[in-house]
Amino acid sequence: MVGPNGCGKSSVFEGMLFLNSSFNYLGDTGGKDHTYHSLYQTPNFNYENVSIEFDEGGFHELRQRREQFGTENTLFSFRSPYRYNSNLKVTQARSTNEIRLNRYGASSSADIDSKMEENYRRINIEFNRYIKNNPSFVTYDLAKQKIIGDLNKSLKNCLDLEIVSIRDIEDDKGTLYFRKDDHVNEFDYNVLSSGEKEVVDILLDLYLRQNDYTDTIFLIDEPELHINTSIQKKLLLEINNLIGANCQIWISTHSIGFLRALQQELKDDSQIIQFEKGINWASSTQLLVPIKKSLSKWKEIFETALDDLTGLVSPKRIIYCEGRDRPGLNGIEKGLDAKVFNNIYGEKYPDTLFISSGGNTELDQRSEIALAILTKVFSNIEILVFKDRDVSSGKHNTENDRQHYLLNNPAHYRIMKRWEIENYLYDKEVLVAYCNKFGFNFNETNYDEHVLNIYDQNLKDETGKIKKFCGITTSINTEQFKINLSECITENMKVYKELEQCIFYRK
Repeated sequence: MVGPNGCGKSSVFEGMLFLNSSFNYLGDTGGKDHTYHSLYQTPNFNYENVSIEFDEGGFHELRQRREQFGTENTLFSFRSPYRYNSNLKVTQARSTNEIRLNRYGASSSADIDSKMEENYRRINIEFNRYIKNNPSFVTYDLAKQKIIGDLNKSLKNCLDLEIVSIRDIEDDKGTLYFRKDDHVNEFDYNVLSSGEKEVVDILLDLYLRQNDYTDTIFLIDEPELHINTSIQKKLLLEINNLIGANCQIWISTHSIGFLRALQQELKDDSQIIQFEKGINWASSTQLLVPIKKSLSKWKEIFETALDDLTGLVSPKRIIYCEGRDRPGLNGIEKGLDAKVFNNIYGEKYPDTLFISSGGNTELDQRSEIALAILTKVFSNIEILVFKDRDVSSGKHNTENDRQHYLLNNPAHYRIMKRWEIENYLYDKEVLVAYCNKFGFNFNETNYDEHVLNIYDQNLKDETGKIKKFCGITTSINTEQFKINLSECITENMKVYKELEQCIFYRK
């Protein structure tokens, strides 16, 4: 979940925790009542105002089924953004609750999450138990490798740091000891920087939960505090590695490093909910839907973290297409064709940006200027030109004419198989998907009687009839209708594959 401060990211977590508190609190900091959870402080606002559905059923049903295995408290695992573990020195040995009971740490996003001392106790107990149960053949180094070998691998992937000793509470050395490659002496946890402590804290907690939290929603609120950008990216990858295959991670973040990991290494395993600016998140009901991860959307998302440095999110491929050439406020794309193509192909081709650049001749002129300038500055950038098939000054042309056009123009030129963009948007396959999405009845008979040649027929001026075929009786904005149609085009559709061949493969 990405968005500015105060937009409600943590409130999504709070809803999950509030419902869970109807059974028991997560953590040990106590629950919160309606004065905390209700913006209007409505007295009758309680956990019954929150509903969560899982793949296996409702929250209460799922929790009840898990009670017979003693794993009901492992549905959620939560970490707040506030830590208080600047010092770690355990002086007394004591028993700890089973980790599956989830009875330590923060109970809400406003609570301090002091898990480090408890987690040290757990790993110390595990270490000593392993030595005690295997006295005949286990050395200290073997026990350390068994108990924290994988944890050290995760640490080394994030930091120049590894745990070399767990020490003994009874020797008045109840803390973790570390070593760095460039320093010969061991040093304890309290010497680490704030960022290093944060990484150790997070990875140790997830590491200890691996065996008991195998079917869990991990809620992590802004874990990037104190951690620099390069480590943030590595940390998210290790967080992902440490949780089980049946688990989910929900993270709220402003982190450039986390966003880079989501954009690159985790792009196929992640979804992003964007809390956009200018929406009344706190005072009105909103439906949270994952975005299509196009380059234009990434630019908006990075704006949260980078502000006016969003130019750092640069495309590897720019495709000039026909349409309104003047951008809107802050450079927002105003051309219909570019909006449509960015919608359709933005997720599969996240490094590609479509830009509207006027009519037929303007495309030629501006693309040549862009080629001359941008390719000198950015050696890896690719610049393409994609034109409608009506390039013959309104005269009819055939598929043979189109192939001849490709043969006699530079390799970065492309041209549609169909007359113009409406011939794709008004395809029967797309209109059926639109009607199914919005609950309209598509009149296929009337459509077939009117649309006789989807490749060559001029459909741009037929929006009124197309609207009727879809059963739409209200007044609509034509451009927005076309944009909404483009959002219904999916990879399995013929129009998607055909356009893809034209644009990216010059077929």
